[in-house]
Amino acid sequence: MTTNSPSSALFQPADLGGLRLPNRLVMAPMSRTRAAADGTPTPLMAAYYAQRASAGLIVAEAATPNPVGQTYAHIPGIHRPEHLAGWRTVTEAVRQAGGRMFLQLQHGGRIGHPENSGLLPVAPSPVALPDTVHTASGHRPAVVPLELTVDQIDATVADFARAARDAVAAGFAGVEVHAANGYLLHQFLAPSSNRRTDGYGGPVANRIRFVREVVRAVVAAVGPQRVGVRVSPGFSGNGIDEGDTAELYRALVPALAEEGPAYLHVVFADPDSPVFRQLRADWPGTLIANPDLGWGAPLPADGGRAAAERLLAAGAELISFGRGFLANPDLVERLRTGAPLNEPRGHQMYSGGAEGYTDYPTLAQTRPLAELS
Repeated sequence: MTTNSPSSALFQPADLGGLRLPNRLVMAPMSRTRAAADGTPTPLMAAYYAQRASAGLIVAEAATPNPVGQTYAHIPGIHRPEHLAGWRTVTEAVRQAGGRMFLQLQHGGRIGHPENSGLLPVAPSPVALPDTVHTASGHRPAVVPLELTVDQIDATVADFARAARDAVAAGFAGVEVHAANGYLLHQFLAPSSNRRTDGYGGPVANRIRFVREVVRAVVAAVGPQRVGVRVSPGFSGNGIDEGDTAELYRALVPALAEEGPAYLHVVFADPDSPVFRQLRADWPGTLIANPDLGWGAPLPADGGRAAAERLLAAGAELISFGRGFLANPDLVERLRTGAPLNEPRGHQMYSGGAEGYTDYPTLAQTRPLAELS
């Protein structure tokens, strides 16, 4: 069992674009489908995030910048006045608990369905997701998306910029642009979903253009210190095939660096991977690394601390965890002391309600009273 190691950099303060973080542990964004049907964040969401305010930084779950970007039912949005009011309740609850938050901005692209948004999804090309889409009435075959016109691309870029301004107005310290995991920005990067023949498709230099334009617009809207970008090199879910991953990220990462965002968030990071080492060399700013702990597998006994320490040694400044924070509101303390972890209840991940959401106990709630005296 891991013991208390106060000297570990994991538990030391860090600076992120002028934002002081009390430790280097980041709660990764995880969709939990607890928003209202219209995408408005709920008081239950405020309670959930406030429980986890001891994280150095919380990156709140993906919020859609426009109606057509909605992926699944009960996903939060950031494009209506009601959404901003709901998010203000969340950010105020976290602030009162001593926490700091960014909001992830995600457009689903072809990962969407008319049953969820009332609209046909849009994408780089009219290539359907080779899978089903979860809707309120169950899984449905994906539909063929509409190909975005250049004017619609420009409008989508503007939607991301407006959503970033709204997020800051709602109390977030910044935003994370989601360019990973097979959603719209990642769809532009991958030739399997981007078959365009104009300036947004074909060669790698063209395929990275949309991502760069979104990041540039968001940085211009709220300032570079308030912006992060999430990427997932080599991710093959949601029908994504990046082609030459090394070539893609050798082009993308320096291009993003020129736009000046505060951090790059790398999903499923492997410190021994040549792609990760190249990415670290090409990225001049703060790197958040998310260790691959095996999605769906039990959490490791140490909660992933050993994997986190390896990524810090490989050059990451901050470490993000998803499932660990999902099931352990006080994950920072559990990792610091080597305490046992709650295991996530996967069947309640998207079930709605408090069960499997705000009912995971803290150490203080599970230790015998004698230990606390």
